[in-house]
Parts: sequence; C-alpha cells; structure tokens
Amino acid sequence: MTGFDLSCRFVQVWQRNLLVYRKTWKISFVPPLLEPLFYLAAFGVGLGKLVGSLAYGGKSTNYTAYIAPALIAINIMQSAFFENTFSSFVRMYYQKTFDAMLATPLTIDEVITGEILWGATKSVIGTALMMVIVTLFGLLHYPYALLLLPAAFLGGLAFACAGMICTAIVPTIETFNLPMFLFITPMFLFSGTFFPLDNLPGWAQLVARTLPLTHLVELCRSLALGRISASTLTAVAYLFTWSVVLFPLALIGMRRRLVR
Repeated sequence: MTGFDLSCRFVQVWQRNLLVYRKTWKISFVPPLLEPLFYLAAFGVGLGKLVGSLAYGGKSTNYTAYIAPALIAINIMQSAFFENTFSSFVRMYYQKTFDAMLATPLTIDEVITGEILWGATKSVIGTALMMVIVTLFGLLHYPYALLLLPAAFLGGLAFACAGMICTAIVPTIETFNLPMFLFITPMFLFSGTFFPLDNLPGWAQLVARTLPLTHLVELCRSLALGRISASTLTAVAYLFTWSVVLFPLALIGMRRRLVR
C-alpha cells in the first residue's frame, strides 16, 4: 500500500491478541450468549405481543424475527468499536503493549492493522455465538444465514476503523464517553434496529441512511431472513467503502499519536 509501511507481519499482532483472548475466553463468551436471550425476551416476547408483525421485503415478518438480526448487527458494532477504543487504548496507554511491539521490527502501521483486524475478528466470534442462540429460537434462515459470518467481518472492520480513529484523537480514556453518546447510542436507537425507518420523519430517514449501522442492520436482516435484494448489495458496498476510507485515516491518526 503506497505511503504505508505494511507487510504480513501485522498477523503477529493479531495472533498476540488471540493468545490473550484464549486465556479469558470464558468471560468473553458470556455476553454474546446471554445478551440475545435478554433482548429477545424483553423486546421479542414482551414487546412483540403488542407489535405483532411488520412488513419487510414485501412479506409479513414476526417482530421477534425482525429484531433478532438487528441484535446481531448491534453486537458486531459494539464488539469491534469497544475493542479498538477502550481495549486498544488500554494496550497503548496503560499496558504499554504498543511500545513493546514497536521495539521489535513491527511498524506502527502493522501494529494498528493487526489491532483493527482483531477488532473485526471479535465481531465474527461474537456473531457466531449469537447465531447459536438465535438459531435455537428458529429465527435464522439457512443457508443464507451462514453469510452473517463474513458480513460480521465486514461490519466489524468498518467499526474497528472508526474506533481506532477515536483512539487516535481522544486525550483520555474517559473521553470515549463522547463518541459513545454522540455516535454509538443514536445508531443503536435510530438505524432501523427496533422499528422500520419509514416510521421516522423524512429528514430523519435521510440522516439514518448515512449511518453505518443502518446498512449493517439491513445486511444482517436480509441474510438472516433469506431475503436478498438490491438493498443488500447496497449495504455491502456502503460498508466496504466506509472501511476503505476510514482504514488509512486510522493509520495516519495513530501514526501521528504514537510518534508524538
């Protein structure tokens, strides 16, 4: 990649994070397994009785089946974003892990690339675990639902890059509350997760369609329900473009921070 000092050595950073994860996997497995149970019980079973069915892809869809893919999309977003904000910041600032890696032949770009790819990998792991639970409820349409795993990597990559950009600019770990409140929370609520975007005013729909989670929710929902359409391809293109644009920005931002 022109202008960036990258080689396949970034895989070593990814492997280092995997080794650490394997030592704490019992704790890390709990949230992706229990979170869908809580949400499906509260929203799917409780609220679902009030809502009934929704129209999606030209067909009537049970509300529980409607929100289940959105929960997977939310998990993809949170797994990658949290990993490359809070966790990466701790490794960089408190544990000095980045300093140790940079004392080896690894370059800054390789360290950050490994971090970003690990964030995307965490999204895939969390998605696989959630799929087990959601499948038990009979809410996934196979074989299309298997494509949720590569979709998780693509969506995780997009949010991992966004998270790393935040890590490059925040002065303290407490400052992450700002992107959480101003970026993550609005998407959680207004990206077609719990209700169709058509229920929003026209201007709000336009804003929502610029948010990456909106497209990730659409991608996960179409794959989970087996209703592939033009909007599915649009979602893939949007997330890919988001990743391509933000990835070099993340490298440049972290290079400036670490060199400084």
